[in-house]
Amino acid sequence: MSDTAAPFRGLRTVIYGVTDITRAKEWYAQAFGTQPYFDEPFYVGFNIGGYELGLDPDSPSGPGGTTAYWGVASCSDAVAFMTANGGTVATDTKDVGEGIKVASIIDPFGNRIGIIENPHFDPKATS
Repeated sequence: MSDTAAPFRGLRTVIYGVTDITRAKEWYAQAFGTQPYFDEPFYVGFNIGGYELGLDPDSPSGPGGTTAYWGVASCSDAVAFMTANGGTVATDTKDVGEGIKVASIIDPFGNRIGIIENPHFDPKATS
């Protein structure tokens, strides 16, 4: 275990893989009674009670197609922390646009842990 303090701020995002992002955006907007705060062809994000529900056409859909993302100030620092503590990189840090960075780690037990650095998401703002 590392002596460095963990860089995690709390649960931020759950991403669902979708095959039709336009249809999914409409369905989730109706189901949760709110419009997305972030709406691009590559990703749609909703603020649901201070947590982000994300739709991603590049993630697998169906069973096993959901990843919970933990908010961090620095994606690269969090990846370094997790790997120093026995995790392995599943997906390298990737800038997905507008300053948002994501990565994922596999823990020693096979679980996928998502990491997100999102300067646009305010967990205190609710819809």
